[in-house]
Amino acid sequence: MNKEDYLQHIEVDPAKRFGKPCIKGTRITVTDILEMLANGMTQAEILDEHPNLLAEQIKAALLYAANQLPGAA
Repeated sequence: MNKEDYLQHIEVDPAKRFGKPCIKGTRITVTDILEMLANGMTQAEILDEHPNLLAEQIKAALLYAANQLPGAA
């Protein structure tokens, strides 16, 4: 998935979740996804808990976060 692909899944709206990057069409932030994974949830568990999410959107959130780090391509 390249940058153009994953950015299709992310939106930043100042009126939603204080402008935090979210999965389009949801109020689930990139940070929410990172925290779920950091707390040991698997992708399957996240998808089960949030049936409106797609596996591709979880990957997009990870790529978005990774590209926010200094020195990222």
